[in-house]
Amino acid sequence: MSGDGRGEVAFEHGTAVLALRGDALHVEVASADPIQLSYLKIGIAEHLAEFHEGAPPEIVWQGDGLPAGSPLPWFRELAVVRSEILTPHMRRIHLSGRDLGRFADGGYHVYLIFPPKGRAPLWPVMGESGLPVWPQGEDALTRRVYTIRRVDAARGEIVVDIVVHPGDGTPGSDFAVSARPGDLVGITGPGGGEAPAGSNIVLFGDDTALPAIARILEELPAGARATVVAEVDGPLDEIDLVSKAQLDVRFHHRAGAAPGTLGILPRELRAFDWQAIGADPFVWVGCEFQDFKAIRAHLRGQLRLPRDRHMAVAYWRRGHAGS
Repeated sequence: MSGDGRGEVAFEHGTAVLALRGDALHVEVASADPIQLSYLKIGIAEHLAEFHEGAPPEIVWQGDGLPAGSPLPWFRELAVVRSEILTPHMRRIHLSGRDLGRFADGGYHVYLIFPPKGRAPLWPVMGESGLPVWPQGEDALTRRVYTIRRVDAARGEIVVDIVVHPGDGTPGSDFAVSARPGDLVGITGPGGGEAPAGSNIVLFGDDTALPAIARILEELPAGARATVVAEVDGPLDEIDLVSKAQLDVRFHHRAGAAPGTLGILPRELRAFDWQAIGADPFVWVGCEFQDFKAIRAHLRGQLRLPRDRHMAVAYWRRGHAGS
């Protein structure tokens, strides 16, 4: 803030001009489109709530933008078209919806939003404060992150591959196993998980990373080189991976052991012959949290890979349910 109680801040999604007026803070935001404007309002509202002492501040927006009660502009409702069994532990869900162009680029990852079983879904809407309002109680929704396997915006189709596994607190797995044509699910995004840059790619991943690995490989050009080291339960869980790039795929089997318990991927990383694959590789990793920590430590500590030459992500954490 300047001496006259005014300040201007530039954000990724637009600008905000702040001014003190008595005991109130006046904020004027501007952005290029309604979705970016909504993101900007969310950021402002979250920061005000974070730094405001006592009860949450009362925030009311006026002017352009979506009114309270409007659907979230980055949300879409999808309906199941059909499902396929890819492997004993993987289902492919074909979904249809309207206005899916935003999901064709901007990242691989999305939230799938599952309504409670046996209830018609109530989807999130914009609130007066600019923050999304989510249903509570019996209508509470469950969100999980997944990778878009394929999107055809012109036909209104999205394909998602979901790992299935037993146990409580697995809403995505339950949805994938029981999905029937017409079942409804929400989706928000996309964000994160874009294809790595470079012509020499090494990918380490378990079952949960296979959809992203498959999509990365399909987008690599001829002349590139890709090496895949993947952990699955057994031979029947090995999926076909296709690429224009020169491709070397190595599956390793848990043979009935629980996922994330054998340290397969960290072991294979430590034993990997880096000299054999050529110079300047980009290393991409997606796996369980403990394996992720071990792999990242090795990449940065022993191999001393620069941060712009690797990306490691924990897709899940053993013993922890959640998004």
